[in-house]
Formats: sequence, C-alpha cells, structure tokens
Amino acid sequence: MKICVIGTGYVGLVAGTCLAEMGNEVICVDKDLNKLEQLRQGIIPIYEPGLEELITANVAENRLTFTDNLKTAVENSLVCFIAVGTPQGEDGSADLSYVYDVASNIGEYLNGYKVIVDKSTVPVGTAEKVTEIIKSKTDFEFDVVSNPEFLKQGAAVDDFLKPDRVVIGSNSQKATEIMQELYSPFLRTGNPVIIMDVKSAEMTKYAANSFLAVKISYANEIANICEKVGADAEMVRIGMCSDSRIGSQFLFAGLGYGGSCFPKDVKAMINTAKLNNCSSKLLEAADETNKEQRILFINKILERYEGNIEGKTFAVWGLAFKPKTNDMREAPSITIINELLKRGAKIQAYDPKAFDLARTIFGDKIEYSNSAYDALNNADAMLLLTEWNEFRRPNFDRIKSLMKHYVIFDGRNQYDIKRIADKGFEYYCIGKKTKSKIFV
Repeated sequence: MKICVIGTGYVGLVAGTCLAEMGNEVICVDKDLNKLEQLRQGIIPIYEPGLEELITANVAENRLTFTDNLKTAVENSLVCFIAVGTPQGEDGSADLSYVYDVASNIGEYLNGYKVIVDKSTVPVGTAEKVTEIIKSKTDFEFDVVSNPEFLKQGAAVDDFLKPDRVVIGSNSQKATEIMQELYSPFLRTGNPVIIMDVKSAEMTKYAANSFLAVKISYANEIANICEKVGADAEMVRIGMCSDSRIGSQFLFAGLGYGGSCFPKDVKAMINTAKLNNCSSKLLEAADETNKEQRILFINKILERYEGNIEGKTFAVWGLAFKPKTNDMREAPSITIINELLKRGAKIQAYDPKAFDLARTIFGDKIEYSNSAYDALNNADAMLLLTEWNEFRRPNFDRIKSLMKHYVIFDGRNQYDIKRIADKGFEYYCIGKKTKSKIFV
C-alpha cells in the first residue's frame, strides 16, 4: 500500500518506519530540511531502541523515503497519516493549528480518493473539523478516520509492530476496510482491531492516558501516606498488584509522570470537560498530585540540609523523563535541578542519552559528566532521577570512594534500604521511612 506520513516527530517517524517494515511504500514528509537530510543519512533525531536499524534497512530497500514535497506525497498515496504536533496551549487545550494547516494542504493536493488518518493525539471533534477543511478545498471523495497511537517511549517499535490492539474510528465502510487491510500484518497473533465511531476513537486515547496518569498519582499519594505512618509503599504495592482487578503496571511510587503524553493529555481532558460543563475533579487532583510529587522530593533534600544548599554539589543520575528515551519533555529532572540551582547548588549530571536535549534546557548552568561515576566526584549527595538499567546495581564501594559525603536521594526506589545502610550511606527514598548513618 502507498502511504504518506506527515510529520517526522516521535509518532510519525515510528509509524512510518514500522509501516514500511511491513512492505508498504511510505513517504515521510516534514518541513525541516536539515532534519530530512539527517534522516536520509541515517542520523535519527530521537533515541528509541530498534528504530535506527529499521530506518536504515527500509531506506536501503527504497520502501521508506523522506521529503518536504507534501503535494507529491499526497498525490502518490492512498492513505495519508497526519502525525504533526499538538502542543499544549496556555489553557491546557491542544493546539490544533498544525493539524488544520496540513488538512488544508491535503485538500488542495487531492487527486483522487484518499483515507486521511488523524494519528496525532487530538480532542473529540477534530476529525469533523478536518473533514470540513478538506471539503472546502476539493471535490474529490475522501474519508477521515481516527487512529490513535498507544506507543510507550522506550518500547515504541515493539508496541507498533506487536500492538495490544489497534483502534480505528471510522464512519465509512470503505475506509474501515482499507485500514483493516493496512494493519492486518501487525495482528496475526489475534490481537484485535477495534472499530468504533470517530468521536469514540478520539476519546479513547485521552481516556487511556488519563487513567494511567491517575494510577501513577494514586500510587504516589499512597506512598506519601505510607511514609508518614511507617508503612512500606513497596510492600503495599505488591499486596495491591496481586489483585487481578488492579494489575501491576503504573503503580510504582516515584517522582510522578512526565513526557510528551500524560501531562498534556490530562490537561486536554480537563479542558474538554470544562468546555462541556462536566466535572473533572479526579483528573484535576491527579495533575496536582503529580506536580506536588516533585516538590516533596525537593523538600526532602532541603530538610536534610536545613534549608541551605548553597555551595553543595549534587550528582544527578538521569535526566530523561524515563529510561530508554532521550525525551526530557515535562521531565522531573527539570523542576528539581532548576530549584536546586536557584538555591545556589552545583549540579554534576549524567544521562546515557539525554545530554543534547539537556544542553538546550540548562546550557552551561550544570556540568555534564562522561559517566555516572564521573558525576560523583566530590559530590555532597547523589540524586537518582531516572531508573536507567545501568543505575540499578552500581558499585557502592566505588561510589563511596568518589563522594565527599555518603548521601543518596533515590527518586525511583531502586535500592534496598538495608543493603545501602550496611554500606554506610544515608538514604532517602519515596514511601518508606529511612534510617541510616549520617556522615557530615
């Protein structure tokens, strides 16, 4: 099948590449000429396991091409995916200007029947507006469908190639059959294609992400109560997870959610509720709890130093909002580091993949270390902010040999309290009362 994907951001690049991997002819379109040239050369702007290899292979087989010529891409495709950004507006709503601009261009370039696919995360009613825009530009037949993505950063390639489900919102039998054919190679194990009306599909993406965000905020709220009463949040989590109605995912206490989806989608849902005179108290509370979780962690640090961290050196392990990605959008590290800098602290940071993005955020305000251990040199404390695998089992004797004082603030609950106390560290984590030696 001949396909164009408009937008080579996170969603568009993964989708286009994986569709090409199944033998389709895919044209990826973007306005950024420098980015397109880098992609042609195999230089990938995002870090996602497995993506670089797939792009290289499919470019070599001429199944995947990159261009800024939207007109040619649309004319030569049956299915046109809109995968441009929908950034958050000041009121929490999704900014749909890029989506509408693309829709207008598609309308001008139609030369026959097309299926227009909203792949970007968009609020209910967007497909109707896209349809109106295209209709105002052309007399050719077309259908607009909603096909929300459910990609986890760090596992996006696997999620696309082996999806739990594919949601297709369509009011056209013709478009539905084309989309079913397109996705059939990805669902040979029997996982479902779920067909529904367009508005329900648009709502499904926001509802799913908002639910997961609520679950994370709930886990953090329970952890904070556990810490106050002397319970162990990890034991409570295990006890909860054994209930099949609850499940084990997204119940880990920590620094809250970040990234490009959960924060934006929760706020968009809250905005949608307000516009339609509906209550969204649960979502509003989840959003507030998420913000507070970072402040609580900062307060742990300030309390340890009686409010004065001026001149203190903190080694930061992890900058990305989660492991297996270089994405720093809404990352807890940004809030935490900026607050520490504001109070006169020095930051020595390490992340396996996020340094380039970190430099655009922090510039020369922090020091970028070559390794996790380099970041520890003469540090007063270490802050674990992202749970990269390489941070899970470090050499604590080596850590002690490098640090000025043996203090660890663990925002991801990675380490065993007894083991780390036996090593002589003062240890702070989330959802547990900690008691260990103090070296000052």
